[in-house]
Amino acid sequence: MQINEKQLALVADRISALIKSGSFYGKKLEEAGITSVESPEDFLKLPFSEKKDLREAYPLGLMTAPEEEIVRIHSSSGTTGTPVIIPYTAKDVEDWAIMFARCYETAGITNKDRIQITPGYGLWTAGIGFQAGAERLGAMVIPMGPGNTDKQLEMMQSLESTVLCATSSYALLLAEEIQKRGIKDKIKLKKGVIGSERWSQKMRDRISSELGIELYDIYGLTEIYGPGIGINCSENTGMHYWDDYIYVEIIDPKTGEVLPDGELGEIVITTLVKEGAPLIRYRTHDLSRIIPGKCSCGRCYPRLDTIMGRTDDMMKIKGVNVFPSQIEEVLGGFEEISSEYQIRISHLDGKDTMRIYVETTGDHDFADLSKRIAEKVKSRIGFTPIVKVVEVGVLPRSMKKTARVIDERYD
Repeated sequence: MQINEKQLALVADRISALIKSGSFYGKKLEEAGITSVESPEDFLKLPFSEKKDLREAYPLGLMTAPEEEIVRIHSSSGTTGTPVIIPYTAKDVEDWAIMFARCYETAGITNKDRIQITPGYGLWTAGIGFQAGAERLGAMVIPMGPGNTDKQLEMMQSLESTVLCATSSYALLLAEEIQKRGIKDKIKLKKGVIGSERWSQKMRDRISSELGIELYDIYGLTEIYGPGIGINCSENTGMHYWDDYIYVEIIDPKTGEVLPDGELGEIVITTLVKEGAPLIRYRTHDLSRIIPGKCSCGRCYPRLDTIMGRTDDMMKIKGVNVFPSQIEEVLGGFEEISSEYQIRISHLDGKDTMRIYVETTGDHDFADLSKRIAEKVKSRIGFTPIVKVVEVGVLPRSMKKTARVIDERYD
């Protein structure tokens, strides 16, 4: 999807602001001899930006608006390396709330809904983004934040929450608790807005069925406002993203070449109106594709497919490149196991070993199930893993994101 004239003019304006401010990215553009863009061809000559560039700008090297106009900062939730600090102007905060409210509306959520927000508040963009969008929509907000499951369920029942905002991991934990306590008939939830981590179809089906709700995938990342830059509609044929605020490209992660609509590659985002920290051609490392054509819902906003994984998800085991999504697909074919799994990679006696932990009920033969899963995985990735079958509920649940791949080779 080629950049249009209006988007190009907005990018040119942001480049001018970046250079004028002498920000980290403005200097990078000047060094590359780029001071403006006048055509789609000019745009394609713009250098990519990466998270490592943003880390080098720590703490406030990304700040492009004057400091007196900066009203808030957020920081990436990454657990490794120098954090990324993103400054926001009042307009950035308002634009983000507008986009988020648009997400809720796309999911059929109205000002008559009661929205229970469980993602974290603070430097992380999640909780406050969900809240600002809901308030702009005019809905009743129940700003719980993460944890304290007893209190979450108490408020959910007392206040008759109709919408749950959560990570998929916490939505599953709540669904399991509701089943365990036998209180499903007291829960009035109708919809779930789920974000921040990739989740399998099996997990989606389980949460949807156990809670009896419609689920919506929300997309975003701290560097680009936060969650709320895209969501799927009721047609469930991909996530509409707001191309009046962001321009999206899909590139070949190895060559950087822009791929045609419909082809799988890495999502690259350019912010069109962001003031505090505009980003040009930012490589997200998320893998997806732009879905060609218009959605049958009638909306004109373009669509991204479900996030398929990340370019940095790849694990090298016994000389073989393995992606968690490959394992997930195999496990999805076994109805006997739950949606939860864990992959542990270790190095013992000079050899790499991959152990896959899965959950099932006591109705199944653990040894037989283990053997069948190991055979299926081998046919997919080329070597045999050790498969450990455990009772449902044994694997850890999380109130945030669940660590499904643990590489112990470098501990």
